[in-house]
Amino acid sequence: MSLQLSILDQTPIRRGSNAAEALQESIALVRLADEWGYTRYWLSEHHNTITLAGAAPEVLIARLAAESKRIRLGSGGIMLPNHSTLKVAENFKLLEALYPQRIDLGVGRAPGGDRITAQLLNPSNTFDPQEYIQQISDLQDFLTDNPNYNNIQGKVRAIPQIDTVPEMWMLTSSGESAYLAAHSGMALSYAQFINPVGGKEAIAIYKQRFKPSAQLKAPKASAGVFAFCSEDEQKAEQVRAIMDYRLLSFEKGRYDEIPTYEVAKKYNYTENEWQRVLFNRQRTIIGTPDVVKEKIIALAAELEVPEIILSTFAESRDDRFNSYRLLSQLFNLI
Repeated sequence: MSLQLSILDQTPIRRGSNAAEALQESIALVRLADEWGYTRYWLSEHHNTITLAGAAPEVLIARLAAESKRIRLGSGGIMLPNHSTLKVAENFKLLEALYPQRIDLGVGRAPGGDRITAQLLNPSNTFDPQEYIQQISDLQDFLTDNPNYNNIQGKVRAIPQIDTVPEMWMLTSSGESAYLAAHSGMALSYAQFINPVGGKEAIAIYKQRFKPSAQLKAPKASAGVFAFCSEDEQKAEQVRAIMDYRLLSFEKGRYDEIPTYEVAKKYNYTENEWQRVLFNRQRTIIGTPDVVKEKIIALAAELEVPEIILSTFAESRDDRFNSYRLLSQLFNLI
């Protein structure tokens, strides 16, 4: 089977730009991704940062699905503890009703920001992992109209009532949720772009322990990575320098910083910081087409997944779009 490529759009806002322009860029990109043969187009949930525009994936999914014909649209992901389980079920049943068999519901348990913001989003959130496990069970029951204790034996229903169900995915970066995905019979996506260590083991455990569900009969897995491809080697190196600096800034809690190449190039890393940079480079695949293709194939082989999800940051819209175009051609997606 040929390798599938998909897109994770974190709706980045560039220096000197704004959220409205970032969202218009997403509209343009999904049209191209649809033409270029990408399998799915996921949107992330982030809060309390001025560098990303996507606080509500479910809203943007509806807009982008209307702009495309074939590609699957979904969340990568909805941070479930931030929300009412019933409301998430209704949002995605409505999306599925509008765009049958094109909707993915990817869920995770990270806050998508800081804990104070998460508490304001859902004041009943106790950050207890057991509550997340219960939410997953309730979500599946709401989506499939299965009576249980928490929906008063079916008296509380997620509407609309439809014949199809969104494809359910569980996101993980620590590997812990791989066990829950296997137990729940859900597909699994490993976030290599968050944690480059443990993906192979997490996916292997998931496959070994997978229990078939009504929605998924066999294990299904993918992995996500930051990626940038350019025929201009110097441009690729500039993006690498910016990503080195940006990922380290995230680790320091500087989420609102949008670095330029000049800032990144001039920064003098300490020895400890440089070790973090080298570690974080495992979260990225950046380079010229031949290099990027080889590394994507190697990552898919290492993790034993048939699909790689690409998240691309670049200093210009043209560079970002060109990266996705080149990768589409390299892997003969069209």
